[in-house]
Amino acid sequence: NSQLTEYSEIELEWIEMVPDFTIVTASYNYGHYIRECLESVAEQSGVTLEHLIFDGGSTDDTANIVAEFPHARFVQEPDEGMSDAINKGFASAKGKWVMWLNTDDRLKPGALKAVLDFAKGKDETDVIYGGWDFIDKEGEYMRSMTIFPFQKSMLCYLGCYIGSTSAFYRNATVISEGLHLDESYGFVMDGEYYNRLAFLGKKFSYIHALLADFRIQA
Repeated sequence: NSQLTEYSEIELEWIEMVPDFTIVTASYNYGHYIRECLESVAEQSGVTLEHLIFDGGSTDDTANIVAEFPHARFVQEPDEGMSDAINKGFASAKGKWVMWLNTDDRLKPGALKAVLDFAKGKDETDVIYGGWDFIDKEGEYMRSMTIFPFQKSMLCYLGCYIGSTSAFYRNATVISEGLHLDESYGFVMDGEYYNRLAFLGKKFSYIHALLADFRIQA
């Protein structure tokens, strides 16, 4: 390709290594759910990806389960909680788009390809988000959340209506700029994050599609 002659061999090797997506999963003793999470990522097609599992020191069968999935990279070390573990994943992410997927949640089949196709030509977009299904502890369907285009004032005054499990951040303009989670938040870190990104002028784009399953359990 004549367009690639300007790049060095090292630069070309780097370009080839950049996956479309980085999936970050914070893990701690969720071996009874993490298989479903891993399977939902492994079954994605039409995209390149890396799946980073940052585990805070699980004592259950998590490590053995993750070892069955060659697509996943497992890092086990102490952390300061969920937000810290996710931020470790953000700091390691190589993908063009980055998201975090909880250990008890699942991506819908074809979700990543749908996001990748939607992102084409949207160079100004920093965050892409879609809808999701709520599932119960057994993985059975409860109800769907099909949301609507971004409204900054609603996010600020009415609460977080963007599901973290169906939101994707452009690495070059969000993650690589050091815009990570506030680790002082043990809960609702996603709501604070989206408000902060909106305050900084980041552009949100809504894809009208169900992208993930969000599990409701104790």
